[in-house]
Amino acid sequence: MTMRAPSVHATLAHAVSMTPAGPARGPLSIDGDRLAAGSIPRAFTVDLRGHMLFPGLVNAHDHLHVNAVPPLVSSAPFANSYAWIEAFQEHFLAPDVVAALQRPKGLRMRHGALKNLLAGTTCVVHHDPWHQTLDTADFPVALLRDFGWSYALGGPSYGPPVQASFQATPPERPWIIHLAEGTDATAAAELSALDAMGCLAANSVLVHGVGMDDADIGRVIACGATVVWCPGSNRALLGRSLDPRRLYEAGRLVLGSDSRLSGERDLLEEMRGVLARGELDAAGLLRLATGDASRLLKLHGHGSVAAGSWANLVIVEDRGRGAGNLAGISRHEIRAVVRNGMPRIADTDFAAWFEAAGIDTVAVTLDGRAKLLDKRLATPALIAMEPGLQFKGASRMHLHETSFAMGVH
Repeated sequence: MTMRAPSVHATLAHAVSMTPAGPARGPLSIDGDRLAAGSIPRAFTVDLRGHMLFPGLVNAHDHLHVNAVPPLVSSAPFANSYAWIEAFQEHFLAPDVVAALQRPKGLRMRHGALKNLLAGTTCVVHHDPWHQTLDTADFPVALLRDFGWSYALGGPSYGPPVQASFQATPPERPWIIHLAEGTDATAAAELSALDAMGCLAANSVLVHGVGMDDADIGRVIACGATVVWCPGSNRALLGRSLDPRRLYEAGRLVLGSDSRLSGERDLLEEMRGVLARGELDAAGLLRLATGDASRLLKLHGHGSVAAGSWANLVIVEDRGRGAGNLAGISRHEIRAVVRNGMPRIADTDFAAWFEAAGIDTVAVTLDGRAKLLDKRLATPALIAMEPGLQFKGASRMHLHETSFAMGVH
């Protein structure tokens, strides 16, 4: 391993930064793991003329440990989540699903995080029991912490009980639950049931909400609760999703990809689907996955390029499309993803920045495009789990040869 003194300071010069007020010019600097305005003397300079800087995206809903589990294929939409959960019980007996779930849970957690990072998501809301792997210093993404959750109002007993969990959650912290995930009377009744239990409040975060009607949406807005919109997962399982416009205009909506067990490949693919259907524009989608997610989920310091924010960034080419330079592209088109002030995956011409930051890299291809990946994220087991990601030239190498090349014995 090459020994060098890493630089924790970098000035990103000549780029356009995407702020809530729109594109802004002027240098942006990285001071350790935080952003700073202007230039830092003697910092490593990254010339980004012709590029735009976006905040790292926030995925408001994922189940990190099941992203490598083969999805359920259904010929008809389910009426509600409890019906598809029942169908999944048989699906979990399929040999390929059994094999996927036999991988260590910590490894599956890291894979789910890597999936998000590759697509420019640097912070994730994981809606499941906490796992010790999530606390490791080199975990690929930041996570929402100090929140309460229950799984759902009905169905199998899983996770903390609804009322007890809600009451134990401080009102200034988010409390998350799957709700109204369906199109039938069962789903339609859930918001009223939650309210009757005393669990509908300003800190309630309701995932999916497909079964809510206009009156329900009005109640959500009136009490200041939040809805997590997962349109890809909803359409795959339920045949439709909610209309996002009223919640979006009220500032009570965030965006989640759900896991690949039912949802899109990643948050960028989720955005591409929304744009294709004309449900929201690129600027609106970017707002959901940055500033609104930070505000509503109490993720202070995320979703912003303001000085003092976490140095989590997505760097893309400036093609004159504003927010559409990011919302609407695929993950291989991202030029670089920065997490905690350090490049983690980038095109090969960013090699000097990795070197200056003291990060050893591995040459990979992502959906056919050559990239450099932080070596700590490039274990053979993780690479093998992610479709479209492989060691460069891996098709000509056996696994033991790849492991030796990576220094894994």
